[in-house]
Amino acid sequence: QVQLVESGGGLVQAGASLRLSCAASGLTFSSYAMGWFRQAPGKERDFVATLSRNGISRYYADSVKGRFTISRDNAKSTVYLQMNSLKPEDTAVYYCAAGPAASMFNSYDYWGQGTQVTVSS
Repeated sequence: QVQLVESGGGLVQAGASLRLSCAASGLTFSSYAMGWFRQAPGKERDFVATLSRNGISRYYADSVKGRFTISRDNAKSTVYLQMNSLKPEDTAVYYCAAGPAASMFNSYDYWGQGTQVTVSS
């Protein structure tokens, strides 16, 4: 019944910006921490960013710190990932997730189907 739908992915050149969105339904959005993860072909799924339920606490992977920003709009039940200064190594399928607490691990209750981000050099 819970559904997370990512959007905003695409093909861009290195140095460009992109904003991903994840719309949630079937849950009380304000009761969940949200996170973003990514997975490149043949590689493990990696943590990108997470945001607490109250929107105050934010944590980022070292590889994206200073370039990516996670935010949420509880009125729209949507979490965002603003990605600036994109690099080819950012190429991956990006997934959003919802859980009871912000975490850098894969301990979330719900996951979206993902959106492809491709960065060319």
